[in-house]
Amino acid sequence: MILVDSSVWIDFFRGSDTPQAEILDSLIDNQLLAIGDLILAEVLQGFPDERSAREAAVLLSQLDFVELCGREVAVTAARNFRTLRARGIPVRKTVDSIIATFCIENGYQLLHNDRDFLPYVKHLGLQVVI
Repeated sequence: MILVDSSVWIDFFRGSDTPQAEILDSLIDNQLLAIGDLILAEVLQGFPDERSAREAAVLLSQLDFVELCGREVAVTAARNFRTLRARGIPVRKTVDSIIATFCIENGYQLLHNDRDFLPYVKHLGLQVVI
């Protein structure tokens, strides 16, 4: 299963020509893709009007929906945050820590376009779609 981060969805909906948006476009009809609750909120809040947000919500509702942060993920994400910080690697966003930890703990690959996930790949075993 592939979890798609908001960084890719935003590029996709804007029509940006990024490698990740192209990968998403090629996978959208023939792969099991998931969207998480926090990612859904990030994506939908970026639309300028209700009509556009509703249209996107219809498309996104066809994906597998996952709740990213329960107690176990929250505790493990905090541990991962501290682990990276102890290695001198700043973690800028708690949401990214939760997303990365969810994927690591549940065997999901992450499709992203956000450098903040790179330490999770290098030091914690996050699997990504390249």
